Amino acid sequence: MKHLIKDVKVHLVSMPVKGGFADATRKVESIGYTIVKITTEDGVEGFGVTYHEVGGEATKLLIEKNIAPRIMDKDPFETEVIWQDLVQYLRGVGRKGLMFCALSAVDIALWDIKGKILDMPLYRLFGGNQTKVPVYGSGGWTSYTDEELVEEMKMIVSRGYQMVKFKVGYDGGRKPLRDVERVRKVRDAVGPDVEIMLDANNCWDAATGARFANMVKDYNILFLEEPVYADDIPGLVRYKQSTDLPLATGEHEYTKYGARDLIINGAADIVQLDGTRAGGFTEMLKIAALTQAWNLKFAPHAMENIHIHLVSACSNALFLERLLLFEEITGNVYINPPQPVNGYMEIPDLPGLGLQLNMDFIKEYDEA
Repeated sequence: MKHLIKDVKVHLVSMPVKGGFADATRKVESIGYTIVKITTEDGVEGFGVTYHEVGGEATKLLIEKNIAPRIMDKDPFETEVIWQDLVQYLRGVGRKGLMFCALSAVDIALWDIKGKILDMPLYRLFGGNQTKVPVYGSGGWTSYTDEELVEEMKMIVSRGYQMVKFKVGYDGGRKPLRDVERVRKVRDAVGPDVEIMLDANNCWDAATGARFANMVKDYNILFLEEPVYADDIPGLVRYKQSTDLPLATGEHEYTKYGARDLIINGAADIVQLDGTRAGGFTEMLKIAALTQAWNLKFAPHAMENIHIHLVSACSNALFLERLLLFEEITGNVYINPPQPVNGYMEIPDLPGLGLQLNMDFIKEYDEA
C-alpha cells in the first residue's frame, strides 16, 4: 500500500539571543528552526528541521517553490529515490549550503513518516537498540569573563552532565595563552573526572592550533574542535601531524563526499557532520558507514533530539551534543521533549522521531 505525499508546509521560528554571546569568529544574534511538515493522502504527518539563523527565509522558499512540487504524489518510503532526484534537480544551485539544509529537513520528515506508518521508532529502523544515549552540555562562550565561564561549566556539571564543551579563541584567537589559562581554571573547577572538550570555531592557522593543543593536552582534553577554517583540509592535516590531541571537525561539511574528503586526507579523529545540514538521515547513514570503515568516531553536531536515533544505532558513535543556547526554543518547539538525566537522554518509545510539535507556539511565532 502506498501513502502518497499530498501536502508540504514550512514554518520559521526564531528568538533573539540576549547577552551578546560570541565565539572566536562571530557574534550570535538569533537562533531558530526551519520546520518542514509533510502529510500523506491518508493523513500521516511527519516533520523535519534545519536551522534558521541566517538564510532561513531562502530555505523556506526553496522548499515551497522547488522541492514541494517535486515530491508531491511520491511515496515517502522511496527516500533514496527522492533524495537522488532532488540532488540532481537542484545541483546547479547548491551542492552545499542552504539547498542541503532544505533537503535535509525534507528527508528527515520522510523518515519520520516511515517510522509512523510502521509504528516503529527510527533508531530501531536504523538497527539500533540503545534507548539511553550519552549527552554532553555545550556552551562557554569566548565573550564570557573567566568567572562566567567557570560558573557555567560548574552549573552544567551540577545538572548531572559528565562531559562539557566550551569555546576557545579568546579575543578572536589572538591570545592563546589566555585560552590556556581559561582551560586550567575550568579543569580546576570541575575536577579530574569530568570530560572536557574545546571548540575553536575555525579561528587559528594550523601552527597556532597545534601549539595551543600541545599546551593544554595535559589537562586531559577529549578533543579540540575546528582549530582551523573548516575548508582548510591541508591545515587540519598539519594540525594532526603536530599534536596528539584528537581533532574533531565536520559540522560545516555536507554529504558523504565532504565526509569522504575529511577521512581520506586524515583530517579528523571525530567526525561531526550534522544531519540537518548534510543531507538528512538518508545521507547520514552513509556518512556513519564511512566513519566505521575508517575506524573513526562519529559524533553528530547539535540537534540532539534528531541525532539521538543515529547515535543509538551506530556502534562508533560517541554521544550527543546539547547546546545550552537552544534549550529554551527547543522546549517551546516540542511538547515534552526528552531531557538529559545524569548525562544521558532517553529515546521516547514512540514511532518515527518520537517528537510532537507544539503547533500553538509555532503558529504564534511563525515568521511566514
